[in-house]
Amino acid sequence: MDWILVIVFAPLAAAVIAGLGGRLIGHTAAKVVTTGALFLACGLSWPIFLQYLGGGVEPTVVHVLDWVRSGDMTFDWALRVDTLTAIMLVVITTVSALVHLYSWGYMEEDPDQSRFFAYLSLFTFAMLMLVTANNLVQMFFGWEGVGLASYLLIGFWFRKPSANAAAIKAFVVNRVGDLGFMLGIFGTFLVFGTTSIPEILAAAPALQGASEIGFLGLRVDTLTVLCILLFIGAMGKSAQLGLHTWLPDAMEGPTPVSALIHAATMVTAGVFMVCRLSPMFEAAPAALAFVTIIGAATCFFAATIGTTQWDIKRVIAYSTCSQLGYMFFAAGVGAYGAAMFHLFTHAFFKALLFLGAGSVIHAMHHEQDMRYYGGLRKQIPVTFWAMLFGTLAITGVGVVHIGAIPTIGFAGFHSKDAILEAAYASAGAYSNVAFWMGTFAALLTSFYSWRLMFLTFWGKPRWIESEHIQHAVHHGHDDPDHHNPPRQEDAGHDVHHAVPHPAHGDGTGGYHPHESPVAMLIPLAVLSLGAIAAGFLFSHAFLDEAAFWNGAIAYNAALMHEMHEVPALVKYAATIVMALGLLGAIYAYLVQPKLPSQTAEQLGPIYTFVYRKWMFDELYHYLFVVPAFWLGRFFWKKGDEGTIDRFGPNGAAWVVERGSTFARRVQSGYLTSYALIMLLGLVAAITWVLF
Repeated sequence: MDWILVIVFAPLAAAVIAGLGGRLIGHTAAKVVTTGALFLACGLSWPIFLQYLGGGVEPTVVHVLDWVRSGDMTFDWALRVDTLTAIMLVVITTVSALVHLYSWGYMEEDPDQSRFFAYLSLFTFAMLMLVTANNLVQMFFGWEGVGLASYLLIGFWFRKPSANAAAIKAFVVNRVGDLGFMLGIFGTFLVFGTTSIPEILAAAPALQGASEIGFLGLRVDTLTVLCILLFIGAMGKSAQLGLHTWLPDAMEGPTPVSALIHAATMVTAGVFMVCRLSPMFEAAPAALAFVTIIGAATCFFAATIGTTQWDIKRVIAYSTCSQLGYMFFAAGVGAYGAAMFHLFTHAFFKALLFLGAGSVIHAMHHEQDMRYYGGLRKQIPVTFWAMLFGTLAITGVGVVHIGAIPTIGFAGFHSKDAILEAAYASAGAYSNVAFWMGTFAALLTSFYSWRLMFLTFWGKPRWIESEHIQHAVHHGHDDPDHHNPPRQEDAGHDVHHAVPHPAHGDGTGGYHPHESPVAMLIPLAVLSLGAIAAGFLFSHAFLDEAAFWNGAIAYNAALMHEMHEVPALVKYAATIVMALGLLGAIYAYLVQPKLPSQTAEQLGPIYTFVYRKWMFDELYHYLFVVPAFWLGRFFWKKGDEGTIDRFGPNGAAWVVERGSTFARRVQSGYLTSYALIMLLGLVAAITWVLF
């Protein structure tokens, strides 16, 4: 198990070499070092996971160094490896290794490739530190590390103002969540007297309902407060409702960043944390109810927005937000195994969708508006099939066990259906609400996922209507730093009005999209296998084998059994709504292509409300940003300039200036003036003595 040291620290070493020595060794060497380190870590992670897959393997802790000895607070830097860690190791290293390889093609023309690959490896190291943490302080170190790395990656193209704004937004919103996370860690240490995760989890059941703590002037259940504070940190990191606004804007970073951070790894850190601390959450039913409500609301909310977006990456980003909601409400109803199972399968098919979208964007000269796609399945067939597999996985295509027919299906079919069945079977608070909201979200997921496929790969080519593609075709170059501002943002815009102009002859203007380089296609092929087989291969272990988990989570064997005994209609619910969503997308975008614009016009303000992302950005702007700027200007003008500068440095300078002006007049250089001053002084002295 000492190989865990290599898995964790190889990406850090690669990041240092590529980041500090990139100019010296060159781009190719930097890419070889970082990509090689990640494939090494990936190759060492899978045997660990397969070892735990056999069941009965005991957790191990590898000591790295003594860290802090301060009074009652003592903790070491140690790497914990158990089933939960093993799952995250393969997710992080596999996706990161494939993203590194994919970036060879995607970032080929970027002049800062070494810096980009260094950031990728640095992020991977921080995420590995998070999931191997044996105490809360070490987890917080990794937690903040991925926040820093995501800031660097989102704002990688720092010459774009929109990228800088998105990076700052992600950093600030996550700091809000991190405040709750820090308070939760402080409170946990106050109550338990330790930051050791195993010791905290062992002591947590005894505190259930046994003590209260003062918080905001109230006396409330101790574990409820601590778990809610910790979950607020998860809400920021995993983009749950209220702290979700950074995730769509994070698409300003290069597409490989979206696949790595916002599909498979960083955004799942919150889910991992809740599952890691599941015995603690189990002792706080009110906190679990809060997790369930937020998860179900996020699942529904994000799915509605995904049906209205035109940017291909934003559609997938809101899909990520929605799928994270599934994971959280699964944890909220006590199905931690199902939550982790969906995290595992989601990593493969969502990374596949993001990288597939990157391949489409690459073929479209970095055009991201789906209204300017169409008919691409014959132009880029490998990308088409990869995204088709990803879509089949996320929409949950499969066949439920009927008679002699076994349960077969794509990855999402096994994991998402398990979550819905667990929500229905659970006796937890708000579990039925979560089931119905999750089912409706599955309908919307199917609709917007197939909408993306039909707008991109079916229909007439609409490429030449893009001003950016026209520019690239006529001038023969492509700028990855190019930023396409939103166009035709009116809610009722009909996508099928954007047809090629007859003057271009064949409707393509002489431009034909080409398939991506091999370095980009290999990851698509590998992830396609995961989207096809990951659910089928591992569903039994994740859902039905307590020995597989071996105490790594609060495994509810009774719930896992009951979810298999739910009524047939519940088992078929996800499949039924998936089919309805598919049929709706076929009718709206292939049979009656004018229907979407007509529906948008009829819905009017409702459509606009959803399209504008439920007005959260506008609400936060006027609720927080405007008052913050007003307060900043007030302290700047009235406090800094009007008070501190006026009576401080500026005031002292004014006194010196006035004094020097008077002194210049007195020191005239004339003997008569000095004699007069001396005479006046003598008269004043005599007067003072006499009186």
